[in-house]
Parts: sequence; C-alpha cells; structure tokens
Amino acid sequence: MPLPVWAFEDAVLEENIDAAMTDAAAAPLRDNVPLDTPSAGMVRATTVIALGNITSRVLGLVRETIISALFGAGAAVDALNLALVVPRGLYDLLIGGHVNSALVPVLSEYAQHKDREELWRLVNILLGLVVISLSVLVLALELLAPVVIRVVASDKTAPDVIDEATRLLRVTAPALMALSLFAVLSGVLFALRRFTWPAFASTVFNGTIVVTTVALADRLDITAAAVGWLVGAVVQMLLQAPGLRDARLRISVRGALSHPGVRRIGVLYIPVLATLALDVLINRPFSYNLATRTGEGSLAYMNWATTLIQFPQGLVAIAISSAILPTLSRQAVATGTEAKQHFRNTLGQGLRLAIVLIIPAAVGLFVLAGPVVGLIFQHGKFLAGDTATTALALRLYLLGLPFAAVDLLLVYAFYAQQDTLTPALIGLVSLGAYMVVAIVLLPWYSFFALMVADSVKHLIHTGISARLLWHKLDGYGRQHLLRTVARASFAAAIMGGVAWGIALVLEHLLPGSLIGFALTVGAAGGAGLVIYSFLASYLGLEEWSFVRGLLRRFGV
Repeated sequence: MPLPVWAFEDAVLEENIDAAMTDAAAAPLRDNVPLDTPSAGMVRATTVIALGNITSRVLGLVRETIISALFGAGAAVDALNLALVVPRGLYDLLIGGHVNSALVPVLSEYAQHKDREELWRLVNILLGLVVISLSVLVLALELLAPVVIRVVASDKTAPDVIDEATRLLRVTAPALMALSLFAVLSGVLFALRRFTWPAFASTVFNGTIVVTTVALADRLDITAAAVGWLVGAVVQMLLQAPGLRDARLRISVRGALSHPGVRRIGVLYIPVLATLALDVLINRPFSYNLATRTGEGSLAYMNWATTLIQFPQGLVAIAISSAILPTLSRQAVATGTEAKQHFRNTLGQGLRLAIVLIIPAAVGLFVLAGPVVGLIFQHGKFLAGDTATTALALRLYLLGLPFAAVDLLLVYAFYAQQDTLTPALIGLVSLGAYMVVAIVLLPWYSFFALMVADSVKHLIHTGISARLLWHKLDGYGRQHLLRTVARASFAAAIMGGVAWGIALVLEHLLPGSLIGFALTVGAAGGAGLVIYSFLASYLGLEEWSFVRGLLRRFGV
C-alpha cells in the first residue's frame, strides 16, 4: 500500500523535487512530447501542494456549510464577513503580498547562493519586524474597531450589523499576528523547497474553525466562528515548526535597516504594496459597499460563491504556481542563453499543466453549479432560493477562472525575475476596468455585476501579462500552448455536454434534497470525468496522463 504524502520526510522530498526539477528544466522539449518524465519533480511538488489544497478546500466548504446551516444568509453572517474583511485585507496588504512577490524569490536566492547562517539571520530580522509592527497594528484595531467597521460598511448597513461586526473584529484582530508569522515561516519553507508543512497548514486552519464553531455555537452564536478563526491562525503557525527543525530562529531587529536582503525585499514590495493598498483600501471597501446596497444577504452569497471557486483555483493555479516559484526564482538569477531556456521550459510546463486541469474544472463546475451549491449549502436556514442565487453568482465568477489560473503563473514568472513593478502596473489597469464595469452594470444586474466585473478584470490582466512576458522572454519557446488550449477546450466541451444532459435528467427524476443533489453531482460529475480522461488521453494531452500516473503512485 503506497504511503500517504504526509508520511514522506521533508528532507527526502526536498532532495527529490530539487533534483527532478533541475533535470526537467535542463532537458529540451521535444516536438511531440510537451511534458515528459523529467517533469516529475514539478508535478510531484504540485501534487503535494494540491493534496493540501484539496483537504483545505473540503474543510473550507464544510466550514461554510456549517456557518450557512447554523446562521443562514442574514445579518449575523454579514457581520462576520465585515469583521473578517479588515484582518484579511491588512494581512494581504502588509504580509501576504510579500510571500510570493518578494520573500520567496529573495529567500530562494539566499538558500542557493548564500551561507545558511545568512539565511537564518535574514529570517530572524523579518520575524522581529513582523512582531513589532503587528503588535502596534493589532492594538490600534482593538481600540478603533467601531471606526474601522463604519469605514468598511455602507451607510445602508443596519446598526445591529455594525455593532456585531465591531465586536467580532475585536475577536479576530489578534489573528493578524499569527497569520503574519505563519507567512514568513511558510515563505522560508517554500524557498527551501519543503512543501509539505505549508501545504497542509490551511487544512489545519479550516479544520480548527469547523471544530470550534460546532463546539461553541450554542453558547457563543456567530462569535464561535470568529474564535475559531483566531485559534486556527495560531495552530497553522505552530504547524510549521517540524519543517524548520534545522533552523536557527531567534527574533531580532539588529541591523534590519542595513541588511541587503531586507532592502531588496523592500524594493521589490513597494510596487506590490501600492497595488495592494488600492485593493485593500479602495477596491474591497468599494465592492462590499456596492454589495451591501443591493440588499441583505448579498455579502453572504458573494462569500459562498467565492469559497466554491477557490477550490479549483487553489487545487490547480495556486498549487502549480507555489511549486514552480522557487525553481523559477533560482533559474532567473542564472546567466546565459541556456538559463533563459530553462526558465521558459519550467514556466511552459506549469502553464500547460494548469490549462489541462483548470479548463475542465471550470466547465464542470459551471454545468453542475446548481446541484453542487445545493449539496454543500442547502441545509437548515439555507433555502432553495439561496441555492439558485449562489449558483448564478458562481457561474459568473467561473467565466474568469481559466484566465485567473493562467494569470497567476504569469505573475509568478515576473516575481521570480524579481520584477514586481510590471504586474503592479497591470493590476492598476485591470482594477480600473473592474470598478468601471461594476458601476455601469450594478443598476441592471444588482450585485451580480461584481462577478461579471471580476471576470473582465482577470481577462484583461491575463492578456496584458501574457503579451509583456512574451516580449521579455523573447517568446515562450516551443511550448505548444495554443494547441494545448484547443485540445483541452474540445475535451472539456464534450465533457460538459454529457454532464449537463445527465444532470438535467436526474434533476427531474430526483428530489431537491441532499441525496438527490449527491446522486446528481456524483453521476454527472463522474461521467464527465471519465469522458474528459478518455478524450485527453486520445488527444495526446500527456500532462493529463502524467498526473494520473503520479497520483496512482501516491495512492490517490
């Protein structure tokens, strides 16, 4: 019986992935074999992260199912979402954007070319800066919680929602410290190519929220979910300790301003900070403000649809991007014509893998949106009308999912080259397009205008990023990307038609209950998966066959 992925020692996994990905990058691509055996390291690393994402997303769905069943789409959930907007936004602004845009590229360079003592010295300084800055910020949030919530909410938000959100913010604010420390530690592990512990951190985070919410809901009501969020953040931070068993961690800020690594991270992060500031301080409040103007429950519908779309996004785009970023970062600092070709090969392998996986995921979820939402959420106070509304929001989000998945890899390619300015400028353009589309469509389409605007944003960002990166890399080489898109799209279209027909028949024969939804999703989804697998193999999509083979090796 094959060992589960979490039974592998990080050191062994790191060594195997490192060697295999180096061989894959150095091997030239053959005309008729887009993804060959040398890519085992990249797909193995992707599989580790993807498995972590699978368990995390499943527990995330369980979390949202429990919250929807216990509290419905009403004021309590709106208050919770408002309270979480602030710590989430500040985390993304101050720390989250560092990890992939600046921390991993710079730390990967230190891990490869510097003495490990220098790496640990840089990490200790980063930890010290986080502790000092976040202590001040958390204290400010505790004292100014009423003011902060009123800034985020619209003037039409009910007073009881404002009061509840203020109280919940004071519960969730301390989680910022744990989330930020986790970000730094996970960035170190990714730079060292130790993927297992950070890959499964979100699983622990969501699992903690589920357990805490269920255990405390009777006594604390919606506050139980906020407490779970805080405890989950602490637990996922502590989970990184086994992966850092050889680290020499000691919080310090001595020499922080003069340290070249800190300076480099700061320079790289300035453009990202500007873009994130616009997103956190303008775009998110803008989006939530528009949503709250369209009636009670809009924020909840948006949140549930976002939760569902994050499942394929995390499983495919984030997993692949996180797996190849350390390798791209190391290849980017190498010199010579071969180094650029290795970079293109690694990026091309990631793009093709993402295309082959994300297109059928988007089509399948689009076709089965109604039964999927019903299966996961239609319990307790979540009614059939809520299912229909959430399914429509999900379908509109899904229009932009393939572009979002490809775009993430393109952005990471810029980050690996320690270029954060170009993605930031592209982000400004796409953000402006998002806001214009949302405002124009809101009077006709209510809060659904925000989903359409989000898809337009991803389309614009992907198009500009692909064009600029093509010039920067002197083309993408012989990657056969358009051929891969055409074949995957054809196979996914046939798959979607079959799944839609089966679902249509079953929805008329089966009741709109948990069993009915489960049978519809299982039968239609299973048939669609078989159809796509057959067509992908028949059309010569080696990426699909290779993933299937690797999953069998892992016992999945």
